[in-house]
Order: sequence, then structure tokens, then C-alpha cells
Amino acid sequence: MNVLLVFIDGLGIGEMDPRINPCVDESLRILSTVKGIPCGRSLPDGGLVVPIDATLGVKGLPQSATGQTALLTGVNAARVLGYHKQGFPNAQLREILGQKSILKAVVGMGRKAAFVNAFRPRFFQYRTEEILSMLSVTTVANWVAHLPFFTLQDVTDGRAIYQDFTNRDLIERGFDVPECTAQKAAEILARAANEYDFCLYEYFKTDHAGHSQEMDRAKREIVKLESFLSALLSHIDLARTVLIVTSDHGNIEDLSVKTHTRNEVPAMIWGMDVTHRERRLESLTDIVPLVFAALEEKPLSERMKNRVDGSKREPYRGKEVIPCL
Repeated sequence: MNVLLVFIDGLGIGEMDPRINPCVDESLRILSTVKGIPCGRSLPDGGLVVPIDATLGVKGLPQSATGQTALLTGVNAARVLGYHKQGFPNAQLREILGQKSILKAVVGMGRKAAFVNAFRPRFFQYRTEEILSMLSVTTVANWVAHLPFFTLQDVTDGRAIYQDFTNRDLIERGFDVPECTAQKAAEILARAANEYDFCLYEYFKTDHAGHSQEMDRAKREIVKLESFLSALLSHIDLARTVLIVTSDHGNIEDLSVKTHTRNEVPAMIWGMDVTHRERRLESLTDIVPLVFAALEEKPLSERMKNRVDGSKREPYRGKEVIPCL
């Protein structure tokens, strides 16, 4: 199977309180995840969501550098450092990414991988080594895998999408790119998922909206993201592609605070029978093993043939997953 990992920065599982949580909205079908839901609640199009821990067993508030490193390597980066590191990865985290980045690992397997976020021209004015200390975890993960970075020309040509998939941020900055709907951006990402064995897409405007504590802004981001994910599900071929949507820490789900939260984050999965995975889904470090398992899983047509042939399936021995009835 191919795997598409959509990483949403700062999306936790919050309280059922519409005064502080923009995800409490009856119109939401995907992002309405709140505390108290059964583990394994069903999602549209045959998906399910499992709450996973973002604290990594370390005191303090989860932060981006350590959380994202754990998410993309399977290594408990916060425990390695002894604290949660915000912002960009330091030398120690970059070393972990250099050894364990999921993008590098997929390439090492002889398979095709891509970080499909496009970068502005200014990024290409520097050698990566010159600006390492200012690069995000995802950017470093792509660099250590020796993969190319997509440009705004790739956005125009429909080969990549920007971190703001509507391109409005780019247009406001004066770049000559077409404005993009959630539907069109989803089509581009679904096509990329079909072309690569593993694709990574990062969306971080949710984290910015959470820090703003502005409910209207946060709701706009959640509704926009809901439209994008719904469109993505309508275009992606779940018979051959596993879609995983997750986050690095909580934030936007609790606008009563300006900081991140210690809330669990959702791991949303489509196209894969997680109930028959022996590996537990408990924390950020379990996403990489899930990706590897998905990459090794046969397409649905072959799995169905095996069932018809009478092959047996191993029972699930991990955390219980209860579909919501």
C-alpha cells in the first residue's frame, strides 16, 4: 500500500465546550473529535480515530521540535533531551532525524517518498547547511533523505501544494500563483499519493490560530481543514493508499489558554484495518511503525482474494478499538 501522512500542527482532543473548542460543531464530520469519545470512534469513509499521547512521559507542555521528531522517527525525542523543545530541532534532534527520518527510511527501502509542501524562492537562496538552525523538523527530515524540495512553479503546475493550500498567503505576498480551493488542493495531494509510496504534507496554520486565542479565526481554520480532508477522501483511492492524519501536540482545541496543551491528539486512519495490528497506537512514537506496517500491507484487491482463499488473520493484541455505533 501507499501511505499519505497529513500532519496537522497543534490539533488536540479537547473538551465538549463550544466556548473554548472550535471543534465542537455539529457540521464537522471528521474534526469533531472531543474528550470522552470511545477509542476507535468511526469516521466517514470507513476511517477511525484513536487518541494518542503527545506528552511522551515528560513533564511540561509538549512542543513542536520534540513532538514532530517523535512523530517522524518513532524515537521519544523529549525523553532523549529530557525536556520538550519548542520551535526548530537542535543538533541532537537533527542527528535523530538523520538516523531515523521516515522519509530517509522509505528511500532506503528503495521506494519513492516526497514531502509535498512547496517552498518560497527565498528558501532556495541559501545552502541548507547555512540555515539548518532555522529549519523545521519536516524540512530537516526531507533534507537528510536527500529528497528534492518543491517550488512555487510546482504549485502552479499542480505537483505540490503550499502550507496554506489555498495559496492566499502567497498571493497576499505578491507571488504569481493561482488561488486554490480545498477541492483542487485535495486533488493534487491525492494524485501525489498515487505517485509516491510515501507522501508527507504539513499544515500548521491551526497552531497559529490556537496561539491567537481568536475563536472566529480558529473556526475558519477548522472548517477550511474539514473541507480539505473531506475532499481528499473523495479523491484518494483507499483500496491502494492508507491515509493517516495526526498532530504533534494540542493547542487549537483549547482557546482558554495561549499555550500548547497536554491533551491527547487524534490519530485518524483510513484504508487500513488497524484493529488487526499487533502494534499499539498509544503515542506519537507509534505513527512510524504504523506507516511501515501500512507500506507492507497488500492492496485491498489482494487482501480480498486472500480472504476468499480462506487465509486466516491474526487476532489484534494491542489497545482495544471500539467502533462507535
